[in-house]
Amino acid sequence: MEKIPAVEVSVENPLINTDNSIAATGQIESAHSANISTRVMGYITSIKVKAGDRVNKGQLLITISNEDVKAKLAQADAMIASAQASFKSAEKDFSRFANLYNQKSATAKELDDVTLQYQAAKAGLQSAKQMKAEANAMLAYTNITTPFSGVVSQKLMDAGSMANPGMPILIIEQNKNLQVSAVIPETEISKIQLKSPATISIKSIDKTFGGTVTEISPSSIATGGQYVVKINLPQEAQNSLNAGMYANVNIVTKDKSSATNNSVLIPLSAVDHIGQLDAIYTISSDGRALLRYMRLGKTYGNNVEILSGLNNNESFIASADGKLYNGVPVKVK
Repeated sequence: MEKIPAVEVSVENPLINTDNSIAATGQIESAHSANISTRVMGYITSIKVKAGDRVNKGQLLITISNEDVKAKLAQADAMIASAQASFKSAEKDFSRFANLYNQKSATAKELDDVTLQYQAAKAGLQSAKQMKAEANAMLAYTNITTPFSGVVSQKLMDAGSMANPGMPILIIEQNKNLQVSAVIPETEISKIQLKSPATISIKSIDKTFGGTVTEISPSSIATGGQYVVKINLPQEAQNSLNAGMYANVNIVTKDKSSATNNSVLIPLSAVDHIGQLDAIYTISSDGRALLRYMRLGKTYGNNVEILSGLNNNESFIASADGKLYNGVPVKVK
């Protein structure tokens, strides 16, 4: 009889929600990030960095083709030269007629006409200089530098692509300024306050940190009924974490009714829906997947409360690399 290959699975233990805390899942993100784009349209001639590179404030990131801007700068220089010649001529005429007027050798009308010509020439010179300043500013926009020290998290375009104003080319995240972004259901958000203490567990590095709530979103319109809560991370956690890591969060509240005493929580992704019933898989003593039906309670972010069917000291299969069914041999990763 052909042996059924074992399905590789990952196993987790349930989260325990105390009687005065709210459990949620979140993700590590940078508290300060910037979409790097350009204010001019043109082809990207070079991108000096790639995703993962660390950059310093003021470092050159991107160059944009600037032949048309240089042409406008040359035109502005020519206009300045012409305007300067006109201004010098008008200035001499104004000085001469002012002396003649003082000597009663020129009329007030003649002096007024020369004065107007002088003022017009002066304004023309200023206008030409402003055009050059504008061209210089546009030229500066073709060499894009980083606004702060950080790391390149995403590279969205390559050299040769057409850059358009406002279209992101790179995304820069600030170093050592990470936080947790978690989602809280509307039934629980009123129980959370700014500066509420929280515990953040990062399974990927098997570490737990303390933090506090620093921001609570006032609206859930753009997040499907979930409210986004930001939690800071201590300085000692910054060097060991990367943006994008997942975290389990427990936020302490003053409301003793925030959850059932010692409620057991598991990820919603681990629940298998069979008809009208909900179930998860555990592992039997002989190394096989064991289907277990349960009764679910309230949802806390990406976790769900288990009312019956799983104890807080029992592990369960969180994910599998193949098809799970009752009795299939499994192998823990």
